[in-house]
Amino acid sequence: MKGTVLTFTKIADLPTGRGRAGIIHTPHGDVPTPAFIPVGTKATVKTVLPEAMKQLGASALLANAYHLYLQPGPEIVDKAGGLARFMSWDGPTFTDSGGFQVLSLGSGYKKVLSGEFSGSGRADHTVAAKKERHALVDDDGVTFRSHLNGALHRFTPEKSMQIQHHLGADIMMAFDELTTLLNSREYQVESLERTRRWASRCLAEHERLTVERADKPYQMLYGVIQGAQYEDLRRKAARDLSVMEVAGRSFDGFGIGGALEKENLATIVNWVCEELPEEKPRHLLGLSEPDDIFAGVEAGADTFDCVNPSRIGRNGGLYGRYGRFNLTRAEFKDDFSAPVKDCNCYTCQNFSIAYLRHLFKAKELLGFTLATIHNEYFTVQLVQGIRQAIIEGDYLAYRDKVLGDFYCGSPLRSHSG
Repeated sequence: MKGTVLTFTKIADLPTGRGRAGIIHTPHGDVPTPAFIPVGTKATVKTVLPEAMKQLGASALLANAYHLYLQPGPEIVDKAGGLARFMSWDGPTFTDSGGFQVLSLGSGYKKVLSGEFSGSGRADHTVAAKKERHALVDDDGVTFRSHLNGALHRFTPEKSMQIQHHLGADIMMAFDELTTLLNSREYQVESLERTRRWASRCLAEHERLTVERADKPYQMLYGVIQGAQYEDLRRKAARDLSVMEVAGRSFDGFGIGGALEKENLATIVNWVCEELPEEKPRHLLGLSEPDDIFAGVEAGADTFDCVNPSRIGRNGGLYGRYGRFNLTRAEFKDDFSAPVKDCNCYTCQNFSIAYLRHLFKAKELLGFTLATIHNEYFTVQLVQGIRQAIIEGDYLAYRDKVLGDFYCGSPLRSHSG
């Protein structure tokens, strides 16, 4: 059987649960796990230099196939030597399939809608009834309009694989259909079968392109597991993708995506990981809050990605030991101490919170850069701490301390101590 050209090495297990520490090996370097993978949507973590991302501890970056398909085009990135070289990133890269972005323009306009979910699901075609629909799904793929200029485009499993192979990331995601918690169970079943067929087509095209582009480093392909909040659907998807083989090619790892209610996160990820092969890595898409990361690790996830650390930073929010707070508060106007006490990131070692506040009030872009560096550092280091705690055997103490402090209800203590 082909696949698993890039290997996952397990180093240590949690004594309870499915959590583990390990290493994902890629042609561009290793990813020690658990790991947080910062998001560089358009081949950049917004406002931050690649060198700064490396210095704060990031082992890999994730870019978006949809956005890079629209700008500058996958052929340009391929001609440059692939994503890592194009963005001058010295390390492994991930790309997602573009499915979330394509479908979020239409019926799947929110990833999680648990607050509005009443149990009375609605068919896919009614979810976005009050807004113009920009994406239409059929069994072959998705037709959508560009958010940039309204031009009509078509994504299929084969097209997604072609784009991602040209982008050249070390780890790619299979093209899948996003659903929401508002969709009926009937539609979830229909969608899951469509995603299963798309996964098979992704494997076939991945094999074809791997042979055709044999002069390029091998790219790992993850199958993406959907199924919303339904245990039987999640388990079925995990089993189907675990044993799927096309032309001798199997999935090298797995992504866990789709609609996840926060309170059921650990349960759903545990269902999935119980069905997945132990020797392959698992990526949990779109999560970065500390309690979610700990829950995901304990259930068996190895890597995580999310835009929140950078997005929150650009909106003036800073993470710290005792929670998240807003740096633009009036009380920080003449406070010349570090933004977050005892933080070793570049921002906190070199600038005061008064200066960061000034940058935001003056609408200077450097403020975005410095806040993002801090938040990415906080999240990357948090997960590196989880990894070390698993290896050293004191995970539970580390978890209880981190979460007890972060959710203590006094976020300003992150600044003042």
